[in-house]
Amino acid sequence: MPLTERPARTLPGLTMLGLALIPGLAAVGLLVLGAADEAEAGLIVPALVACLVLAALCLGGLTVVAPNQARVLQFLGRYTGTIREPGLQWVNPFTTRRRISTRIRNHETGGTKVNDADGNPIHLAAVVVWQVEDTAAAVFEVDDFEEFVSIQTDTAVRHIASSYPYDAHGEDQLSLRDNADEITERLATEIGNRVASAGVRVIESRLTNLAYAPEIAQAMLRRQQASAVVAARQRIVEGAVGMVQLALQRLAEQDVVDLDEERKAAMVSNLLVVLCGDRDTQPVVNTGSLYT
Repeated sequence: MPLTERPARTLPGLTMLGLALIPGLAAVGLLVLGAADEAEAGLIVPALVACLVLAALCLGGLTVVAPNQARVLQFLGRYTGTIREPGLQWVNPFTTRRRISTRIRNHETGGTKVNDADGNPIHLAAVVVWQVEDTAAAVFEVDDFEEFVSIQTDTAVRHIASSYPYDAHGEDQLSLRDNADEITERLATEIGNRVASAGVRVIESRLTNLAYAPEIAQAMLRRQQASAVVAARQRIVEGAVGMVQLALQRLAEQDVVDLDEERKAAMVSNLLVVLCGDRDTQPVVNTGSLYT
């Protein structure tokens, strides 16, 4: 059965420190008395030892807990509780006390090379913000919870990277480049599920580096440029067709010129060449007619 954190039984540290002074002062008095009267040494020594042991027990149980830190207590191999309240506390002096930081931490993965869903090699790095939530699970459920978080984070990053393509290329699907918010949210959820057994809570995660691997970077750059050119041409053609329709409509409404189908076709062709061409057009003056 997994261990869960529970509060440890403690006593006020300042009170126990004050109580430790009583046997301590008594031990000093006994030393003075023994030095003055050697005949009473046989009775003084046991009392002196008892005072020293009592003072040592009072002082040995004192534990200082800093803010955003916890102490996990263990007595004879058994987990007895966790101290989270900052300040001077007193616990069983025979317990072992392991210090665990409950501060918010960052873990940044190195540049991981992995294939995306399309099989393209990419470089991916992420940063994860996490915090120890259950100190008992962090200490007793895994060997080293910091190393556990590191390995599980790298595993989750690789799994997410291989589950989605780098670029959707216009398709209606999630991609690493175009849907960063959704991807990072799913990454945080997956990491949180993986490290929950170690008592760790994932606050957030973000992708810090995303790029194609050098061996295919140039080819993918040309592909992106070609896609951009095609998209731009599509917008230009859509705008040109609209302008041609508007021109023909205005000419017909205002009865500027009577155009038959052949003249309309020639006009449409000329307008599309002018509007869609990637170079400046050179005007040609027709001194004749369309049919000569």
